[in-house]
Amino acid sequence: MTNDKFLLMPAKQLALHLRCGGAALLPTDTLPALAAFPNHAAQIWALKQRPQDKPLILMAAQADLLLALTTEEARVDAEPLARRFWPGALTLVLPVEGRLTQSLNPGQRTLGMRIPACDVTRALLMQSGPLATTSANPSGAPPTQSAAEAADAFPDLPLLAPLPWPDPSGLASTVIAWTSSGCWQLLRQGAVMVDVIERSPPCSG
Repeated sequence: MTNDKFLLMPAKQLALHLRCGGAALLPTDTLPALAAFPNHAAQIWALKQRPQDKPLILMAAQADLLLALTTEEARVDAEPLARRFWPGALTLVLPVEGRLTQSLNPGQRTLGMRIPACDVTRALLMQSGPLATTSANPSGAPPTQSAAEAADAFPDLPLLAPLPWPDPSGLASTVIAWTSSGCWQLLRQGAVMVDVIERSPPCSG
């Protein structure tokens, strides 16, 4: 794979591209990601040809940036999981009010959050701030597994340099949603096994 086949941008340049409203392709520890600034997230659904009832995930480099967005009650339960599993392949779906949910999860009051265990992408996130993300594949197509596959799917988008990207696990993140104090619901089993679901007390609903 030769670099001249791809539109590559180092982190500083790519952060500026994203800040100016562009979308980009990034490596993560799970699958390659399609990313944009939260206030420019609508283009992600258009690029993927994906309905807006499929929420996006907010990725950041630091847990406090994400957990500060949720309620105090949910934060108490989320902080131990964040310490244990972040950076890593666990997405926490937490209650969030305001503009971010309208940008990433329209019509809902929750937001999926994650810190990827991928050094080059966390370095970008340190410069860019939190980004709206999803897997880098057209809706209904299999997830891409490499920079080359992601670039084939979205040939007009820049990729985070340098290549080669770190090898992803190939498995999507595990997704759990906070429902009430001490209670979590498993929405998707992925790369991480989370025993907190089994330890949760009986939850109503």
